[in-house]
Amino acid sequence: MSDRRKIELTVNGVRHAREIETRRTLADFLRHDLGLTGTHLGCEHGACGACTVHLAGEAVRSCILFAVQADGREITTVEGLARPDGTLHPVQQAFRDHHGLQCGFCTPGMEMTLAAFLAENPAPTEQEVREAISGNLCRCTGYQGIVAAALDAARKMRGD
Repeated sequence: MSDRRKIELTVNGVRHAREIETRRTLADFLRHDLGLTGTHLGCEHGACGACTVHLAGEAVRSCILFAVQADGREITTVEGLARPDGTLHPVQQAFRDHHGLQCGFCTPGMEMTLAAFLAENPAPTEQEVREAISGNLCRCTGYQGIVAAALDAARKMRGD
């Protein structure tokens, strides 16, 4: 017999109420219950960063959080970064402009990590960007395009 609980949370501006198993991870809730498959699952141990989302504006690993821990909170996934009219977030646009992705598997987690980082540090150095993404694994790009994208996004977000 499973333990179930009703939760209510806002995801990408939309309020959701569901009864779920208390052991269901936030990543599984987002992917399977809400159909938001941009949140990727890599290691399922919080080490790779592919599942990064924003919980109340803070970048968190959704594979190591239970959905019940997000009850009453606001979540943003990679699907919620772009504006409703489809205009890409500056980080997303910079990834596109600087080829900050190849296979794309790490991209949502990288973008979510960098969006939160740049909101707190609008003028980072290259080293600070590298440290910010050090918990996100990419096996394709060598990080050059990702770092270039982050620095360009920071400039655009500052209006430079």
